[in-house]
Amino acid sequence: MTTYYTRTLFIVFGFLLIRFGYSQENTTGYFQPDISLNYKVSTNYSHNFKVAQRAYIYEDDFSYRVKQLDISHFSTLKIGFEQSLAIGLQYRFRESFDNEGENELRITEQYKFSHAYESVTVGSRFRAEQRIHPSKTIHRFRYRLSVDIPLKGEQLDIGEPYFSASVEPLLSVAKNDKPEYDQRLTSHLGWLLNRETKLEVGAEYRAENYTHATQHIFFLLTSLIFSL
Repeated sequence: MTTYYTRTLFIVFGFLLIRFGYSQENTTGYFQPDISLNYKVSTNYSHNFKVAQRAYIYEDDFSYRVKQLDISHFSTLKIGFEQSLAIGLQYRFRESFDNEGENELRITEQYKFSHAYESVTVGSRFRAEQRIHPSKTIHRFRYRLSVDIPLKGEQLDIGEPYFSASVEPLLSVAKNDKPEYDQRLTSHLGWLLNRETKLEVGAEYRAENYTHATQHIFFLLTSLIFSL
């Protein structure tokens, strides 16, 4: 069953990319693998470290070219039942890979809460970001609604798969620029390999700047997550 879900995910991604790619000039496809480490300092306080790479797989045609490398850290504090506050720092290396790009320092403030309804977990996440480039600073505000569901039984056990999906609107504002509105739709199929390790594969669609000139962005995603 899990193999079926994985194949279906990649087939749907490929179909959508080809469909939009040949009908739209403003369509881009990326492959984005990442690896992360969750480290629990105490009952209520934890760290997350992540390294992610983004590469073009479709621009004007199908090819592979690295666009950027991201290194990030989040510190999370639980403030109540299924609620948390977090602050994050990220540095994006783009100038070394993309001549037209700029490196970026990103600061993130986050509030998150979730609730379990039997086997389904529903989560809400609010983020404010300051994206600092050499040429300008962009302030971005985002809200994500997500669901997580185990695919076998009512709880997730070792070796079993799970499914997650989310929808996330974003607003970006910067001095002398018009506000930009984006929309993201994301889904993942994951496996709990053992108590400390998860593996996820997924796909994401982004409609960027959809009130002006919509950019259609597609992602193939893979994540390897360690927890200590």
